[in-house]
Amino acid sequence: MARFLTNRNFLATHGERYRALCAHGGYDAEPITLPDDPTVRLDPAELTEIEIACCTDDFEADPSFTRRFLGSALRAPNLRWLQLPNAGIDHPVFGQLLAQGVTLTTASGVTAEPIAQTAIGGLLALARGFPRWEEARRRHQWLPHPSGQLPRDLRGQTMVIVGVGAIGNQIGRLAQALGLHVIGVRHRARTLADHVDEMHPPSALAALLPRADWLVLACPLTDRTRGLVGAAALALLPVGAYLINVARGQIIDEAALVAALQSGRLSGAYLDVFAVEPLPEDSPLWELPQVIISPHDSAAASGNAARIAELFLRNLRHWLQHEPLENAVAAPG
Repeated sequence: MARFLTNRNFLATHGERYRALCAHGGYDAEPITLPDDPTVRLDPAELTEIEIACCTDDFEADPSFTRRFLGSALRAPNLRWLQLPNAGIDHPVFGQLLAQGVTLTTASGVTAEPIAQTAIGGLLALARGFPRWEEARRRHQWLPHPSGQLPRDLRGQTMVIVGVGAIGNQIGRLAQALGLHVIGVRHRARTLADHVDEMHPPSALAALLPRADWLVLACPLTDRTRGLVGAAALALLPVGAYLINVARGQIIDEAALVAALQSGRLSGAYLDVFAVEPLPEDSPLWELPQVIISPHDSAAASGNAARIAELFLRNLRHWLQHEPLENAVAAPG
């Protein structure tokens, strides 16, 4: 008997559609979920029967469940395909699964809209001075902006987005609606579907940074992007620029970022991701008043699980018909 490893939420909401698709395609893989007791593993016989797997629960939300689910996938010797609930593939287990010949499909694009909305929320909060107002509220102070320190108009400012995929494009769309001039940085050339005013290759980043009122990181973590934004890159930004990171924490040299914020070279930052997560209690980032922090939660939205399920069910149709899968990760080499 073949098995389908999944999570309980998927079975409760989409189990009937899954079974109907399998029946139509002549495929029989009985759903199986992890035991309720977190100390209990699936037995070896069950693991041997698992051929496909899908999780619609956010891997970032429950690290314990994530370790158990991915551990089971890694120990399933006949696993052929795993649908992930997240876009990033920098977790070491994913490389191991690819090396074992497992097909991985990501949820790229599924959370692009909520992440973009959160990023723009951070931008608006910083641009309009919400951190200052919030600090005044805590102190019960009535503190309007002084006439000589009014917020700059957003219209006409420039945003540089590093990584113009699904997330970067959604951020660009919203930024353009606010009147910003949007510059994208990625390897592929600009297309009509891209919400940017200019597109440049990564090799041009150093020349673009002096133009950036807002530097937005929305790129994957790779060997090329790790440590991309360090002291040298931050020094190229105009004095008073802002930084937004909804990509991965390791893309930034956090010590250099703290120094730039403390010196006033950067006016502020919205950070959703960090080099070490959870962010250590002794990190100086917690104490900087011009920094907005979210706990790697920018993608949170009630509709994500349903969107991931729909993606999996579309891919299941493709898989049963031996067609290319959406968001398939290229095998190494």
